[in-house]
Amino acid sequence: MMWLAYGGVFAAFLATHSIPTRPTVRARLVAAFGHAGFGLGYSLLSTAMLLILIRAAAWPDPIYLWPTTLWAMEATKIGMALVCMWFAVALGHANPFSFGGSRRKSFDPERPGLVRLTRHPMLLGLASWAGLHLLPNGDLAHVLLFGALGGFALLGMRLIDRKRRREMGPEVWAETLRRTKAAPPFAGLTLADLGRAALGLVAYMALLHLHEYFAGVALV
Repeated sequence: MMWLAYGGVFAAFLATHSIPTRPTVRARLVAAFGHAGFGLGYSLLSTAMLLILIRAAAWPDPIYLWPTTLWAMEATKIGMALVCMWFAVALGHANPFSFGGSRRKSFDPERPGLVRLTRHPMLLGLASWAGLHLLPNGDLAHVLLFGALGGFALLGMRLIDRKRRREMGPEVWAETLRRTKAAPPFAGLTLADLGRAALGLVAYMALLHLHEYFAGVALV
């Protein structure tokens, strides 16, 4: 029964996260609430569904594929500190290759920041989050959860590449990508990014202490 309930929450999660890929539904919601309202509402909905899904993964009786070990828990903690800093820095960078082309007009391919390393820093961070959480969570329900989320993030990179290449045009896409990759290794990273990384570390410490409340597992 609990596996069915978990499957139902998973299905609801997938349904809500398909909204941006359905032009008709998205257009109606944007028309009703505006772009800002849609963005805020969808962000809140997707976050709520993710938190519910994480808690639902604990409902079925555990079927262990590998044991939980101390080294895996510590490696995940260390890795997640880096992921939180990565997210914080990535949020501060314009990125024409991302979903929706974040602040594309302000993007300078000569100073691309993290975009030089990957066209999709946010999705790479999500995939890293999922992969790190697989280490200490070897029960089947959590393997399905984090394996699926990590897989969706990696697949999303390819899907967004197709969409952005089509929107930008093959020639503009190729030229922007060439100039981005040709930039010096740390071009575009500034002292402000150090501040963002510090804020990411503060956020990590807060999440570490709040983990028990939103994920059901105490880490401190």
